[in-house]
Amino acid sequence: MILAQIAPFAFVMEKVTGFIHLVINQREALQVALQQHMMLVAVPVGAAIVVAIPLGIWATRHKYVQVLAIGFANIMQTVPSLALIALMIPIGLGIGRRPAYVALFLYAILPILRNTYAGISGVDESLKRAARGMGMTDLQVLRKVELPLAMPIIMAGLRTSTVMIIGTAVLAAYVAGGGLGTFIMTGLGLIRDDLILLGAIPSAGLALVADFVLGRLENWVTPTGLKV
Repeated sequence: MILAQIAPFAFVMEKVTGFIHLVINQREALQVALQQHMMLVAVPVGAAIVVAIPLGIWATRHKYVQVLAIGFANIMQTVPSLALIALMIPIGLGIGRRPAYVALFLYAILPILRNTYAGISGVDESLKRAARGMGMTDLQVLRKVELPLAMPIIMAGLRTSTVMIIGTAVLAAYVAGGGLGTFIMTGLGLIRDDLILLGAIPSAGLALVADFVLGRLENWVTPTGLKV
């Protein structure tokens, strides 16, 4: 009876010990993969911010831009992530980080674009009229009224996009893009749980850290009156 109770505990401890040894032995490779993964997130999300926020603002001024831009971003989201990354190869981007960057960029656009459009569109029209009545130009209204009031919604889109790309970036390993997905792909091929966890746990941890940091940033950029 006692042996029956001890056996599962011993099995778990053996797995944990083996995983710790693997982390120690692969610490340099893990560090390189983590750095690669962070680049696979930072580059596409950074590019998406540069493109999606101005495009979302423009879409609030022109209906045809809203239809085309958000429609295109929605189409990109319907394509399975692995298929989208693989599609980059036959269109001439080859293998490596370049096709991964492009595919992840296309995936990162929608949450930021949609939330920017929703945030700017949601600003009360009377506030904008009052600002113009005070002599503000359209650019000043955007900078001093619309963007500050829309910032919580824009930041929510950025958080969603970042966390989503952290998870999707593991698929870059299938096109030799590097990152933590390399351990997961190798673990699946060798049927080794420890290698899968070596890629999955840091990826999940990175998503939690990114969400926390962006949450603090969202709180910092949100106007005091909107924090109630």
